[in-house]
This record gives sequence, C-alpha cells and structure tokens, in this order.
Amino acid sequence: MTDQPTLVLNDGVRIPQLGLGVWQTPNDDAADVVKTAVLAGYRLVDTAAIYGNEKGVGRGLSEARDAGVGDVFLTTKLWNENQGYDEALRAFENSLGRLGQDSLDLYLIHWPAPNRDRYVDSWRALVRLKEEGRVRSIGVSNFQPEHLERIVGETGVTPSVNQVELHPRFQQTALREVHRRLGVATESWSPLGQGKLLADATLAEIAARHGRTPAQVIIRWHLDSGLIVIPKSANADRIRANIDVFDFRLDEADLARIAALDDAGGRIGPDPLTAPF
Repeated sequence: MTDQPTLVLNDGVRIPQLGLGVWQTPNDDAADVVKTAVLAGYRLVDTAAIYGNEKGVGRGLSEARDAGVGDVFLTTKLWNENQGYDEALRAFENSLGRLGQDSLDLYLIHWPAPNRDRYVDSWRALVRLKEEGRVRSIGVSNFQPEHLERIVGETGVTPSVNQVELHPRFQQTALREVHRRLGVATESWSPLGQGKLLADATLAEIAARHGRTPAQVIIRWHLDSGLIVIPKSANADRIRANIDVFDFRLDEADLARIAALDDAGGRIGPDPLTAPF
C-alpha cells in the first residue's frame, strides 16, 4: 500500500483523507472491526455518541495499540439532546470516558437541529474544549450554509470540518463551494450511497476499465475530489478492499461521467433543515 494522503485543516491539523465509519456497527462488534481496520492501514476512525459503540471503538483502538499501531485520528460527535453549553461539555467528557481517551482529535456537532436552536451555544463549548487542549480540532456535521455563517458570525471561529451526506448521486456542489470560501474541509458520510451505488452501470463500467470494484472507484472519486471519506464496513475483506485505492487515479473522462450522476433529489438521509430531531 502506498502512502496515504492527508489534508491540512484550517487550524493546521493534518487529517487522513480516508477513514473507517462505524455507523450501525454494534458495540459488541466494534472492537474487532476497528482493530481489523487499523491493522489494515486505516488511520482515521469516525464514531458518534448516538451510534452506541464508543466503548467498542475504544477497545479496538486499545487492542490495535497493543499490536503496535497507536497513531489513529479519532472523531466522535455530540448528539442533539445534549446540545447546549454545559450539556455539550458534559457529553464530551462522557464520550471520552466511553472511548477510554484523555483527548480527541476531532469533535463534531452531529446535527444543527435548528428547532432546538442550541447549536451556537454548543459551538461555544467546543471552542472552549479546543482552547483547553482537550480536542485538537472542532467541526460540525450536516450544517447548511446558514448554520455555518451563524456560528462563524457569532463566535469568530470557523469549523475545521463539515461532515455531510455526499456521494456520486448527491454531490453537494453548492455546499462544497461555501466550504471552499470559508476554508472548511468537506467530509463525506454514506460515501457509497449506503451501498445503493454499487450496482450503478456507469460506475461498474469505470471499475471494469480500471480492474477495480465499484466501491473502490467511488472512494477514489472522493479522494480525487479533495474530500475526506469514511466508508463503513464490518466485513474484513471489504474493509481491506476499501483502503486498496492509493495506486490508481480516475482520469478526466471518468470524473466527467461521475459528475453527470449528480441528482438534486439524490439525498438518502434526513434533510438537516427539516429533520425531526
């Protein structure tokens, strides 16, 4: 495996561009999944309090350290019901305890939850955690332009990352342009379209031409597009295959064909502006 690419965030922290997502990975399975991924070469693991698997993720990282690999970039997220200044600080401590960590690499507000209208206070708590050295970088997830502009306007602190649904059927070009203007890195969740894109004929054709799988082509597309990508798998073979993407690149014709797959109605997950939580 060739050297993995990294991106430098707006605070100077360097983040691996490819990582493991563990959404829907049961806590009892998470330790084995994370250890398998780290030993396969992953250096970024992304979890969240609401996933219910922080303890398992922490065990997996500990077992990987015992096996000789300890340098892993770890992300978790603040859930909606714990938004607010004091609440966010307590939730952070609880996540650290479950993960078995003294600090974090990246902490995100999971959703703006505009109906609660507490994301600005939550952001102020994350700013404090960064100032205290408890977390290296802070960011958000599923924030729309108006949410980003509000927290920057009211605190003067720009998120390092916005993690959003992003895949070839939902490419978020307008939001990515806002990120570019603000200096926010874009991180893709459900980067394979929750598996729905693996049977796409265009992606299958591109994969066949490169001697790759459709999943590898999609992951490569994220990398070539300058995105951080966190494909989820609990299958050891697919975990290893998903990181075997550093020795090929897509050409301009491939990228143009994938760009044509974008669909304004291609969202799979909740709309952050109307999500009922």
